[in-house]
Amino acid sequence: MNTSMTDETAQQTPQTPQTSAAAGRFDTKIAVLLRDDLAVWQRLNVTAFLVSGLGTERPEVVGERYQDADGHSYLPEFRQPVMVFEGGKEILAAAHDRALARGLAVAVFIADMFATGHDAANRAAVRAVPAADLDLVGIAVYGPRNAVDKALKGAVKHP
Repeated sequence: MNTSMTDETAQQTPQTPQTSAAAGRFDTKIAVLLRDDLAVWQRLNVTAFLVSGLGTERPEVVGERYQDADGHSYLPEFRQPVMVFEGGKEILAAAHDRALARGLAVAVFIADMFATGHDAANRAAVRAVPAADLDLVGIAVYGPRNAVDKALKGAVKHP
């Protein structure tokens, strides 16, 4: 079996996020924006859910497995930091609209998902509502750093 990549395959293969050697900054950004009225447990739960699919859709954001000095192997983690922000409903809705308009990778968590018990019910809850009417409690956005920053305009870093 020939495993070499064609030019077409190489163009479709995601690139590893790059850093600036001088600044230590990535050219891409992973950001989570949470609604500012969530309880602490909700913020943690929503953040975990929102970023959980990113590595499967964008494998270039995931690093290698970790290993301790005793030889225990651990799951890989993101290659870059996840920035967490907060804002009111209006900020969240505007960021969602801008992220979609810019073609960024977006994950959503809506209020109805707190009452569901599994993935199929979560997907059904989102599918039942037009994008403009989603009761967003959080979004995750991934893409070029500047585009993500523009999409999240108005949000503040989570305390």
